Amino acid sequence: MDTGARRTMPVVGAAYSPFLFWDGRKDSLWAQALGPLEDPAEHGGTRLAFALQLKTRYRPDYEAIFGAMPDLSGLPEEASPLGTPLQRAAWRSMTEKEQEEVSKVFANMGKALAAYQRTLQPGESRLDQYIEGVVTHNVQAYGLLNATEKNGLRIFLGKGQCITCHNGPLLTDHHFHNTGIAPRIPGQPDLGRRVGIAKVRGDEFNCLGRFSDARPEQCEELNFLARDDHAMTSAFKTPGLRNVALRAPYMHAGQITSLADVVRHYSQAPRTDGHSEIKPATLTESEMQDLVAFLGTLSAIVENEPQRE
Repeated sequence: MDTGARRTMPVVGAAYSPFLFWDGRKDSLWAQALGPLEDPAEHGGTRLAFALQLKTRYRPDYEAIFGAMPDLSGLPEEASPLGTPLQRAAWRSMTEKEQEEVSKVFANMGKALAAYQRTLQPGESRLDQYIEGVVTHNVQAYGLLNATEKNGLRIFLGKGQCITCHNGPLLTDHHFHNTGIAPRIPGQPDLGRRVGIAKVRGDEFNCLGRFSDARPEQCEELNFLARDDHAMTSAFKTPGLRNVALRAPYMHAGQITSLADVVRHYSQAPRTDGHSEIKPATLTESEMQDLVAFLGTLSAIVENEPQRE
């Protein structure tokens, strides 16, 4: 195991995103599920080892869903096109048919994981209950947010311009933006989406790949994706804001430790490396505090949570 260069994004609600990870290098929930398995900084496994484990431990369950498991006998224990030099050499020693069979089992493993991940939905928040109460004219619900939180909501929708990118049910536009965040390591910029575009287009597990269940005409996002968009340099996916108060630190590499500092960054819109899309919101200290308070209303309500006074 090793240390990654970016924060892990929440998987809750990820099923609704056309592109996954901070740079959008995966275009489906099942392809996303495969990435960490072979990543040396995460699970550090190999696709052949995973396929062999499935055959040994879960063959009946696998075959009930995906059909007959291929004959994997006589293959090395560890082999992957993305592993260590020895693992890559073992992969090259396999025939093209064997490689395809193993990769198909591996892809199906991702699809099984995605089926579970799709069930992970965000819980109801106080803001959800407040909005429902306003829409239905339920006077009792008006008190679910206090005056500070309501003012923070006004700032979120208006002066703070947060709603521009943080919109929809998950409070994300699912797009990629450069917001002037300094790189985690000074002098070593992360190119973000610009590199992610090439990765998703070249991914053997993408929507147009041989292991995909989608028809080519269903892969519109990938079909119309620009090959080299300079505007995407150091751009990162807009994270959803549900439960954001519980998920410090912030930004793609955890460069900012608190929500208060995140709000201050967007208020001041400092220029760091290269292009930035944001303009200063010039919020007062009081307004920034109210906005932070409002962001706390986006957390899922825990059952048996004490009532607010």
